[in-house]
Amino acid sequence: MDSGCAGAGGSRIGYSGAMPPAALTERARELVAARFRALGEPMRLRILERLFRAPASVGEILADVGGTQANVSRHLAVLRSGGLVRRRRRGLHIVYSIADPTLERICAIVCDSVTRDAHDEARAVAPEPARRRRS
Repeated sequence: MDSGCAGAGGSRIGYSGAMPPAALTERARELVAARFRALGEPMRLRILERLFRAPASVGEILADVGGTQANVSRHLAVLRSGGLVRRRRRGLHIVYSIADPTLERICAIVCDSVTRDAHDEARAVAPEPARRRRS
């Protein structure tokens, strides 16, 4: 499937590294937005955290993240339709794994940013230490 993210000669265009974004096709924007929407739910992030460790069946994921089988399966379907996870049959089980190896880096970048912001906010609201008076 052509995402519309490749330029002339197959070079990648769009949101890459330090280069300014190039024009994306409408289809490419839709695909990018679908991936970000798929990341926009805490339970799906818990599922991804589990899958970053190792591929897992729904039952294994459920044991780690909680919830119901129907709920976890629904979230996996969203992640799969967003191109973030894939599935394969292993015996009687379906095993899910991370489909895009860059996903863990993307999540790490966002998590680092959130952590920095939280530290900055904590410093901003922390009371100033009491000054010692000279005798």
